[in-house]
Amino acid sequence: MPSLGDVIAPRRLGRDFRWLLGSSWSSNLGDGISLAAAPLLLASMTSSPLIVAAGAMMQFLPWLLFGLLAGAVADRHDRRRLVMIANGSRALVVAALVVFLLTGQANVWIVLASAFLYGIAEVFADSAGATLMPMLVRPGDLGIGNARMQAGHLVGNNLAGPPVGAFLFALGSFWPFLVEILCVLLAVVLISRISRTPVPEHDESAPTGTAHAIREGLHWLRGNPPVRTLVLIILVFNVTWAAPWSILVLYATEHLGMGAVGFGALTTASALGGLVAIGCFGWLERRVSFATLMRVCLSLEVLMHLAFALTTSSIVAFVIMFGFGAYAFVWGTISTTTRQRLVPMELQGRMASVNMVGVFGGLVIGQLLGGLIAQAWGLTAPWWFAFAGSALTLLLVWRQISHIAAAPPVIEPVITPDTPHGGT
Repeated sequence: MPSLGDVIAPRRLGRDFRWLLGSSWSSNLGDGISLAAAPLLLASMTSSPLIVAAGAMMQFLPWLLFGLLAGAVADRHDRRRLVMIANGSRALVVAALVVFLLTGQANVWIVLASAFLYGIAEVFADSAGATLMPMLVRPGDLGIGNARMQAGHLVGNNLAGPPVGAFLFALGSFWPFLVEILCVLLAVVLISRISRTPVPEHDESAPTGTAHAIREGLHWLRGNPPVRTLVLIILVFNVTWAAPWSILVLYATEHLGMGAVGFGALTTASALGGLVAIGCFGWLERRVSFATLMRVCLSLEVLMHLAFALTTSSIVAFVIMFGFGAYAFVWGTISTTTRQRLVPMELQGRMASVNMVGVFGGLVIGQLLGGLIAQAWGLTAPWWFAFAGSALTLLLVWRQISHIAAAPPVIEPVITPDTPHGGT
């Protein structure tokens, strides 16, 4: 019978994958702690909704400004070292914030500046970090590897981190940030144990510079229909998803009649659905094709929007959110795995960053549209917009999904896993 460690990180994926997984989980726990502590800190300093919203904006603004640059840098340098440097920079930024808090010099502008600088470092850490998995495991193991990485994000960012951050903040405003520093530094130590990752090969005769590297990546994307379509799907579905999610708190409290606790429970239901999907993903991957999984997940997204537009029951809303958490986990895992399999090793950083720019660009557009639509036509209107937009998009890409899933892998791991292929 396999040990718990083998179940969490199958031995066939290799020792380096376990170091990567531990680093990712530690970093995600720190992010989850900050996810609760940062807005609490801002709210303790100001009652301005605009400033509090500005703090939330710092989560996506650095991606829009520096995402493509970070991807180009990741494709020209040692990616493992980049992750270590970027995470170390994150720890320094938080340490500076702690000093300001301990000396009583902190104010909203220092907190916002810290969040922005932290976000920039996170962009470079995530862009480089997203390229390491394909370098460490075989293409056939990317699915289960990404599922384990997604599990760390789900538990650290959504389940464990936020309540820990809120509890620590109640003890003192600096405590959650001290713990966050420890989590990020632990992530640096763990990822340092990975065998050295070679710098990706590139044409030495080609022009140098990040601007050329970005253009080269975008040119490759335009000429690769499967990856291009996948990026467009992610962009559009994030627009339609973010529109109703931007007013979810009002929808839950006013339309469904929930209190603050009920609204918080909705997000918990989503996380619980994701936990169920974690246990099922390996079984699904072995028995169901990626094309079918993609279509099912996107179809469920369409139906979720319709169900939220129609229901007035909080119980039904909890069931919908549980299902959302389950299929969203599966979609996130298979979309990441598919992209990694189809992108050459030397372009992994740029394509990962393009994907994230699409994610956050879609969130910005969707949040703006959601607020405008709800203001004009009511709290259920953004759900109808999301239903119509996602349904139309799914109809347009239905046939292309088969081509995306069937495209042959183009990568092989740079570092051979240190255990024989096989096992459970």
